[in-house]
Amino acid sequence: MRPRRHGGPARRDLHVLPALARPGRGGGPLAADLRLRGRAGGDGAPRAPAGPRPRAGGRPAARRPQAPGGGVSGLPTSARPPAAPPLAAAPPPGPAAGAAPPPLDVARLRADFPALHQEVHGRLLVYLDNAATTQKPRAVIDAVARYYERDNANVHRGVHALSERATKAFEGARRTVARFLSADPREVIFVRGATEAVNLVAQTFGRQRVGPGDEVVVTTLEHHSNIVPWQLLCAEKGARVVPAPIDDAGDLDLAALEGLLGPRVRLLAVTQVSNALGTVTPLAEVIALARARGIPVLVDGAQGMPHLGADVGAMGADFYVWSGHKVYGPTGIGVLWGRREHLLAMPPWQGGGDMIRSVTFEKTTFNELPYKFEAGTPHIAGAIGLAAALDYLSAVGLPAVAAHEASLLAQAEEALRALPDVRLVGTPRRRAGALSFLMGDVHPHDLATIVDRQGVAIRAGHHCAQPLMKRLGVPATSRASFALYNTSADVEALVRALHAARKIFS
Repeated sequence: MRPRRHGGPARRDLHVLPALARPGRGGGPLAADLRLRGRAGGDGAPRAPAGPRPRAGGRPAARRPQAPGGGVSGLPTSARPPAAPPLAAAPPPGPAAGAAPPPLDVARLRADFPALHQEVHGRLLVYLDNAATTQKPRAVIDAVARYYERDNANVHRGVHALSERATKAFEGARRTVARFLSADPREVIFVRGATEAVNLVAQTFGRQRVGPGDEVVVTTLEHHSNIVPWQLLCAEKGARVVPAPIDDAGDLDLAALEGLLGPRVRLLAVTQVSNALGTVTPLAEVIALARARGIPVLVDGAQGMPHLGADVGAMGADFYVWSGHKVYGPTGIGVLWGRREHLLAMPPWQGGGDMIRSVTFEKTTFNELPYKFEAGTPHIAGAIGLAAALDYLSAVGLPAVAAHEASLLAQAEEALRALPDVRLVGTPRRRAGALSFLMGDVHPHDLATIVDRQGVAIRAGHHCAQPLMKRLGVPATSRASFALYNTSADVEALVRALHAARKIFS
């Protein structure tokens, strides 16, 4: 049985809906390509920011309105403009240039983080392990839950309402990340985290450029995630990884670094902030040295993004990688930003899923940016949660967060210096987020265990920075790291816990 039109007789191949969508009357954009749903998604309507909740006793925070439909672009690939202009960059809100940021209302902000309101070993939790991962505000938890409760569907190819809503939210998250970085959304690649992002660059960009006898320069401050991928690449290519030294304070030796940037260097990989010491790398000088020699730069922003943020256009690097869970977002989601000309020239890393445009047994053609590097089903809920986290951080104000954390670091550093038998490990000129220390000959693991019994969570170990530990002459350290919700009382709790530990080990 075939449907009839206008009551006429049934004819062969006469369908109410054609197999392919027809252009609208009077011209206009072509209808959707049924092989691949567009991903530009969204109607352009601004989303309500997932900012801090109002004061207790005030009106409850309104839930973010959900725009109907998927807003999926119907343009087939061939009809899309070759280089759409980037979205208008909206830097994170902050004070006017030269003005001091307003102080944070930390008591109010802490109410947004449910995990902080629990007891550990009979004491209210003091969480000072933020360099490992941050706690999540209610806005992030709600965004992830809302996706699974209402919009759970796979993205991009579905034509049903849930898939279109999920696509819209997912691509909206990409635009949020792009705004936070002052970047083009097509240059924002969703990955599992900074580690995966570095590996992606090493196995694509690196494979194209590194050959026998070449060098990749890293710094002694690096996390293993910014060392090992380059070692794997260099071992395969007959190249070598060259570490740039630091001084005894934990600062990068710029003169030595400059001397290492020779003609065989194919890439410089450098951290924005040391995860172990909190050292802030002078990125402007470092990147200028590399670019003057035509050396591309990858910046590991895993520890820098939560405290300093990043404007990738102003930074001047070629790649910037970071993890969402250290910026109050979910685990398992991160971002690779790369210059468009690099991303276009790089081959895909993983195959399958959204990274293809067409497949035959003879040949596969690959999708456009950013999907060329996003094989398989992405972490949809993670991306949505990450966008909520960035909205939250933007609403609080990154400059105010940085000032607050700097104040806590100064307080902690002064307090630890005053403690008997406590020695700071690393005294860099500029620090963000974290500090490391030792207490006498007590092993950091033992110290962290005793401190935990006082309700204070700190990290102990080599912090995935064994070359740095070797340079500093220690096997491990204890590390306290701070976030926007920490307080002076948290520092005082750490000091009391260390006094308690000292009594036990004395």
